[in-house]
Amino acid sequence: MKVDYIALSIPIFFILIAIELAYTYSKKLRYFRLNDSLANLSQGIGQQIIGVFMKTALFFCYLYIYEHWRFFTLPNTIWIWILLFFIVDFFYYWFHRKSHEINALWAAHVVHHQSEEYNLTVALRQSWFQGWFSWIFYLPVAFIGFNPIMFLTMTAFNTLYQFWIHTRTIGNMGWLEYIFNTPSHHRVHHGSNPKYIDKNHGGTLIIWDRLFGTFQKEEETVYYGITKPVNSWNPVWANFQNWADIVKLAGMMRTWKDKILVFINPPGWQPDYLGGPLYPEEIDIENYSKYDKKSNVHLTAYSFFLFLIALAVGTALLFRFPQLNMLQCYATAAFVMATLVSCGALFEQNFWLKAFEFSRILLSFLLVPLYLESSFSIIRWIFVAVQFISLAWFISISKSIKSEV
Repeated sequence: MKVDYIALSIPIFFILIAIELAYTYSKKLRYFRLNDSLANLSQGIGQQIIGVFMKTALFFCYLYIYEHWRFFTLPNTIWIWILLFFIVDFFYYWFHRKSHEINALWAAHVVHHQSEEYNLTVALRQSWFQGWFSWIFYLPVAFIGFNPIMFLTMTAFNTLYQFWIHTRTIGNMGWLEYIFNTPSHHRVHHGSNPKYIDKNHGGTLIIWDRLFGTFQKEEETVYYGITKPVNSWNPVWANFQNWADIVKLAGMMRTWKDKILVFINPPGWQPDYLGGPLYPEEIDIENYSKYDKKSNVHLTAYSFFLFLIALAVGTALLFRFPQLNMLQCYATAAFVMATLVSCGALFEQNFWLKAFEFSRILLSFLLVPLYLESSFSIIRWIFVAVQFISLAWFISISKSIKSEV
């Protein structure tokens, strides 16, 4: 039986985020911004929603190799579990490293690095499409003969371990720094300082970085984010911006060879006739500023309200997915995604916001006929009531929106 440990851990994630938020607030540490945090969490919700449609297919790829082409049949013993722990972490290192060194893979992975803050919400800022290729790096595990359920369990716990290291509240951890991936090591990994870029790729262990020459100790102040900021709270654009840049650059290439190299060479690569490779510049500390947009309290409150709706409906979809038909699944997922887009657009006050949000609310009522079964009756009417509240609330605040093109 497959257990989705990550989905089950969602309540724990939010409890720990609340604890970190309360602690940093009490210490007057400005580690959180609402717009940034909601953007991070929106990416996490979107990644989980998209994941429910592909996890089964990817699991069957692993299962097929295991059942037909495995080299060994390994027993379920403590020593095999320990061996699997090291093997999974080893392949995670190479997947993570190549996601930084191959432009097409970076275009997906970059989403995790876009936040200019560093707190536990960043751990949940995940690419919507990274899972479409990351599984390929783990196929040797299936060939070796590790049981699929053991593999899924170990990869889940490898991911869960990495949640707590996305914090600035924990300093150096002494001798543990030599073996494990720690908050200090991972702060380096998220840095946009030139000396920190493409360092510390480990998952649970830092030993692979030390062995393969990608380790960097945390030294000067870390500036978080990427060298070309996304400058948007829109979760859809965050997942496609880098792809748009790659396609645009490929269109400027003079040969088909160079068009292909754009996708497989490291980020920043360009042929000499376009000026040669681009290298990250040192941080201009005096002029450094983070992306931000001023939003009035009414729009902020409404955005947070929409986020709670997306979180509630998205969580329900994750846990009720097997009981729904495909039309219900796709329609509910579309509603969640559209709600997350509105959530970000409210902070940016995009020129299309009013039309989009009114359309989103009105179209959301089309979901109601899809849930006519008695088991969903209470939830259905709660959903209807929430949409009427959304409509009334948005009408009342729409005049305060100063749309920007």
